[in-house]
Amino acid sequence: MRGPRQPTAHRPTAHRRHIDGTSTASTGSVDRRNVDPVQELAEEVWRERERAHVTRVEDLVAAHLHRRRSGRKHPVEDFLWVYYSYRPGQLRRWHPGPGVTLRRDRDPTGRRSWKHYAAIGDGTIFDAASFRRDRGDTVAWISELLSATAARQPTYSCFGLHEWAMIYRSREGERRHEQLPLRVSQAEADAVVAAAQIRCSHFDAYRFFTPPAVPLNELRPSRATQAEHEQPGCLHASMDLYKWAMKLSPAVPSELALDCLDLALTARRLDMAASPYDVRPFGLEPVPVETAEGRAAYVARQREIVARGTELRARLVNACQRLRAIT
Repeated sequence: MRGPRQPTAHRPTAHRRHIDGTSTASTGSVDRRNVDPVQELAEEVWRERERAHVTRVEDLVAAHLHRRRSGRKHPVEDFLWVYYSYRPGQLRRWHPGPGVTLRRDRDPTGRRSWKHYAAIGDGTIFDAASFRRDRGDTVAWISELLSATAARQPTYSCFGLHEWAMIYRSREGERRHEQLPLRVSQAEADAVVAAAQIRCSHFDAYRFFTPPAVPLNELRPSRATQAEHEQPGCLHASMDLYKWAMKLSPAVPSELALDCLDLALTARRLDMAASPYDVRPFGLEPVPVETAEGRAAYVARQREIVARGTELRARLVNACQRLRAIT
């Protein structure tokens, strides 16, 4: 039985169609369509999508796994695997998302044995109602956070100075990335922070500020007020889209989760390139945000990340709305 039809937001701009079945405008508005369309995928179709997904995962994780086997660390990219802590094996599992029947998938030890999946005829389908019963509060929280973030105008004046605030007036042995040398002196880094207008809106960046840097921040974000402060211009908010996609898995298509991971990697590279650390040994050219030219270069790349994040955030909100509408 079909669920109730939701009103569709007015979008005067052009649409883009995604593999997860959503349609978003370039403004980031959300298409609230019929909540439970049923699409049947022939075996050869969904197995090809599954193979393509696994290949893409291998490309994304190969360097990390090679470093892990050889005992080497990468202070820029390892962040995505240590801080977010999702294992490559979790990523390899392909999920089609709600409303998709995978024909001729009858292996009782395979996908049918996974949590929140169910048999349907000669195929398998994601059990959205089961997921909603188990994870409804999580879906609601993520939906509200992402919707609140999307409703705000992006801020382009932070210039990635949170990484500078994390070493403000620190001494040897106190920095977060001791394995990385500074590309400026400690005194120069301190002067940049002291002269800047620090307005970090992301709690998980702000909480790593050094004690002397904390009162320099104009905002006081906390976990409890996260939805009141996050804004789409923040690189960490864009990186976190990967975290929210994985927390919603398997209720979102795996293609969307990997799109979020790819954006997180792009954002992380800019995040560290703009830091006071010397990241050239890891193939990144510094973005010297202590200069006017560096700030302009940072904002140009930041805008590209924001555009991608706006689209992905809208797709995640759409997925949450569909799940919340399931009765």
